[in-house]
Amino acid sequence: MFLIPAVTMRSFSDEKKQGTLELLVTKPISLFKIVLGKYFGAFLLIILTLLPTLLYVYTVYQLGNPVGNIDFGSTFGSYLGLLFLAAAYTAIGVFSSSLTDNQIVAFITAVFLCFFFYIGLEGIADFLSSSFIDQLGMNAHYKSISRGVIDTRDLVYFISIVLLFLVLTVRHISTKPIGKKDLAILILLPLGLLVLNIFTHGFYKRFDVTKDKRYTLSQASTAIVESVNSPIVIDVFLDGSNLPSEFRRLQTETRQLLEEFKSENNQIHFNFINPLEENETREQNIQQLNQRGLKPMQVTVQDAGKSSQEVIFPWALASYNEVTVKIPLIKNKIGADVQELASNSIQHLEYAFADGLSKLTNPKRRKIAILKGNNQLQDAQIFDFAKTIKDYYYLAAFTLDSVQNAPQKTLDDLKTYDLIISAKPTEAFTEAEKLVLDQFTMSGGKSLWLLDRVAIEQDSLFNPAGKNIAIARNLNLTDFFFKYGLRVNPVLINDLYSAPITLATGDGSQSQFQQLPWYYSPLVSATSKHPIVNNLNLIKFDFANQIDTLKNDVQKTILLQSSILTKIDGTPREVSLDMTNEEPNPNNYVNGFQNLAVLLEGNFTSVYKNRVKPFTISDAKNESKPTKMIVIADGDVIKNDVGRNGPLELGFDRWTGQEYGNKDFLLNAVNYLLDDSGLINIRSKDISLAFLDYQKVADEKTKWQIINIVLPLVFLAVFGILFNFFRKRKYTK
Repeated sequence: MFLIPAVTMRSFSDEKKQGTLELLVTKPISLFKIVLGKYFGAFLLIILTLLPTLLYVYTVYQLGNPVGNIDFGSTFGSYLGLLFLAAAYTAIGVFSSSLTDNQIVAFITAVFLCFFFYIGLEGIADFLSSSFIDQLGMNAHYKSISRGVIDTRDLVYFISIVLLFLVLTVRHISTKPIGKKDLAILILLPLGLLVLNIFTHGFYKRFDVTKDKRYTLSQASTAIVESVNSPIVIDVFLDGSNLPSEFRRLQTETRQLLEEFKSENNQIHFNFINPLEENETREQNIQQLNQRGLKPMQVTVQDAGKSSQEVIFPWALASYNEVTVKIPLIKNKIGADVQELASNSIQHLEYAFADGLSKLTNPKRRKIAILKGNNQLQDAQIFDFAKTIKDYYYLAAFTLDSVQNAPQKTLDDLKTYDLIISAKPTEAFTEAEKLVLDQFTMSGGKSLWLLDRVAIEQDSLFNPAGKNIAIARNLNLTDFFFKYGLRVNPVLINDLYSAPITLATGDGSQSQFQQLPWYYSPLVSATSKHPIVNNLNLIKFDFANQIDTLKNDVQKTILLQSSILTKIDGTPREVSLDMTNEEPNPNNYVNGFQNLAVLLEGNFTSVYKNRVKPFTISDAKNESKPTKMIVIADGDVIKNDVGRNGPLELGFDRWTGQEYGNKDFLLNAVNYLLDDSGLINIRSKDISLAFLDYQKVADEKTKWQIINIVLPLVFLAVFGILFNFFRKRKYTK
């Protein structure tokens, strides 16, 4: 904004001052070519001043973690945006120089015009809440290109600015009086360019040149945003001057994502708010946000080698038609460092906002039946998950007890639901109940099964002996799932990578709670990129079983597996708390990865094909419509603890304070089974973030400072010497 006016201020003002402009315009060359000569001369000089900054690209390349961790597509976009901005500034500078014979006045005029077009119009747009005026300013167009999105609207805008000011310059240096033709051009050209920009706003092409296409919204997100027909206001509370660099990156990515949403539909409005900015209202704001379920987060800020703790609110609130939903910006993962936390959160951003906007704009359509009658988990034990999914779907309890008296009616009633969830049944299913469930699947119904094939509970170990017997549990479902392509085996998964158990040690007043290793509670880290499990926190199992997959025409996807350090314990067997005091022998953990959750998709064959059916059924089907089913070999995955004040959050361990990913996993599973808009597929979008190697930066700080400060000066000095040498050599002959 200051460099280019300084370069261009003498373009015509010096010609006017020395009286050479009249001589110049009498040359046998058109005025437009004269202006273009001045323009390209200044523009080439600006490009030369930008060349040394390529050293910064090399520096970031070398200091990346790992080396070379840089998005060249985004970098290319940054330089392209800078070149178009420089082109527009140069045209403004050349025009300003033609207005006066005083180069200082020309400089001040150019700075003012550049400032007005870059910042001034944006300020007016904010004041008037006008998106049209905002699009007349350079800032919005420059930011769009500089992040790596080549948009034809932005290119047309900058070319229009350049053309407009070059034509105005030509007219101003002309010595001819303004005729009707010239007047028509001066009036019609700006209007024509304005109409062109308005027209291209509806017909345009965007090219996301970033490596991971991060600024290309998924079709599901676009469909949600386009359906908005009244204002949605999004308040983002991740704001402040003391954010760590990783959270500033998250803040930037959030802003850019919301700008993408806004570009799709101008009914999207967003604000960034720092609730901790004013000391007088700080405590009151914290309390109000806490009451709305927006929990603060403490982060460590490193500044000049010193560490300090800062409180941030990584949340957003979206409001639409007097309904408000909260949107989490942080995606926690146990054991993740700050960079991983930022990467996971940015990866999750589009899904988080699309999911929140979907809750606001899409009315509930799907119906879920929570199966009862086979001694499944009680309502209090699945309360938190039920509370979570009721924001998306209609929810109702459904008992199969009526099968005995009215099997056909029970089946017809069940078919009105889109999904059934059976959460840890402990009583065997009758053949009539199985036929109803089978025909529900044949009609295209989806199902989520959480099964325990071994009868053992942690609570049953808290007796004087500290032990109990684990035995196989007969649910009469072996042939049922075998026909569909899997088998849940009555064995226990013993995994060295597991969650601790909390036990009281010591006597009387000396007793205290300790976390001890407990290998029957596998902690599962999802390695699959499937949208159900991609970018999830660790998932906790308790007394999990093993799933075998069998060959048939149904597609099977392994969602979750135990760690490689796993052994299989058969049943019946004694399970004792003494395990916590025993040192495990890694040589015994040789069974490798064991399947714990499997997704089945495709056309299922009926369990009762070519078999005698337990009751007569109208319109019995032997082959299903395309459908889906998820089987999880542990019923406790969905179970929340119940405290003195009622049910606790699913996945929260009150003894360790850890939050596991059980709820997110199950919510993703249900969304995937019922999702007809493709929203869940956003989770499979892979965004890779580039970070610096902070240790290398600290160790090589002086070296890179010298390179980035001294080398550009050396480059300019060499260029100046060679330029003068060849100039003297040319003109001394």
